[in-house]
Amino acid sequence: MRLPPISLKTLLKRMVQAVLAVQGATLLALVIVDHRRKKLRKPATFPRLPPRSVTVGGSEVTVYTYGEDLYRDMLNAISQAKSRIFFESFIWKSDTVGQAFKDALIDAANRGVKVYVVFDEFANLVVPPSFFVFPKNIAVRRHPLIVSGFRFPRNTGRDHRKLLVVDDVAAFLGGYNIGSLYATDWRDTHARLTGDIVWDMQNAFIDFWNLWAGRRRAALPDFGSATWQPDIRIHRNMPRNMVYPIRGMYLDAIDRASHNIYMTHAYFIPDTDILSALIRAARRGVDVRIIIPAESNHIVADWLSRGFYSHLLRSGVHLLLYQGAMVHAKTATIDGQWSTIGTANIDRVSLLGNYEINMEVFNREVARQMEEIFAIDSTNTVELTLEDWERRHAMVKFSETVLTPLRPLL
Repeated sequence: MRLPPISLKTLLKRMVQAVLAVQGATLLALVIVDHRRKKLRKPATFPRLPPRSVTVGGSEVTVYTYGEDLYRDMLNAISQAKSRIFFESFIWKSDTVGQAFKDALIDAANRGVKVYVVFDEFANLVVPPSFFVFPKNIAVRRHPLIVSGFRFPRNTGRDHRKLLVVDDVAAFLGGYNIGSLYATDWRDTHARLTGDIVWDMQNAFIDFWNLWAGRRRAALPDFGSATWQPDIRIHRNMPRNMVYPIRGMYLDAIDRASHNIYMTHAYFIPDTDILSALIRAARRGVDVRIIIPAESNHIVADWLSRGFYSHLLRSGVHLLLYQGAMVHAKTATIDGQWSTIGTANIDRVSLLGNYEINMEVFNREVARQMEEIFAIDSTNTVELTLEDWERRHAMVKFSETVLTPLRPLL
């Protein structure tokens, strides 16, 4: 029996449908595995260091690696506010910790402090809407689920920033969202800044707020600074303005490395340029070490990340898999001189999509502290060797290949 001829268009259509079907089945399987894994997950335990402050020029930097320490100092700063508070978070849970922050902000507004709040609507879809009802004496901006006037990528970025600025006194930024889970069970990194650099953090919030100022929302006054801070820079990804400096910051720092690169990232899906920069560094003798979760809270991101492991390992990059807890930090330190702490992951969504904020620090004492934190975190990792990685099951390798086309989406 002779089969009827199939047109090239029909053949291509069927091939695409087949690939999509396999991808869908793979994603579904991963979701099921992840659901079961989360049910069996034990309470997190991990080593950590107490917060410690370092003087950097006219500023001071305090690094936090444990949520309870950070939240205590953030709430204390809010309780002492005298004039205004800028608060911005990607995820803000309605649990005990989330309610404590809401109550503290309301108390501050009731004593006359001007309070401005920003949160991302998409990231908080599972939070009861009633939680985000505030008194009228608090100015609130929901970064909307869908921004009107669709323009890609200008109007599609999520507000992934996490920051708090209190008066001219203190500012906080880093990877911590607001919630009880993050207080004790996640290993993350955040920083408190005081001194001259607080102006830069104020300016970062004001510029973001004023992007949507108009008839419904009054603009915040924009004012200059009498002081330039050469040792610390605040970098902001602003999709509305098509400005993405954090990616360039990383590329420049990696290219300069001559001794070591220590990175800790929750989601590691590098683009071609960052991947190539890390591999070139390793091949010229730089000790490149990257801490990533053995199992993150996003299993699909894990599997997309694994597609890079073979190339990295063959090039001499050390991959350290964090055990027993979700490591959510977005940090790096290079050559004992340069460091960054912020909200941006090494993936397309963070570096070329979302609103993000990172600080860049040129200071040996900060770098020494970041190296110490990296060393402590490394004691809670298992290094992945090329031999172990190449022994993984053939079905695992197939699934990684199937998911490769999804990398640009993350």
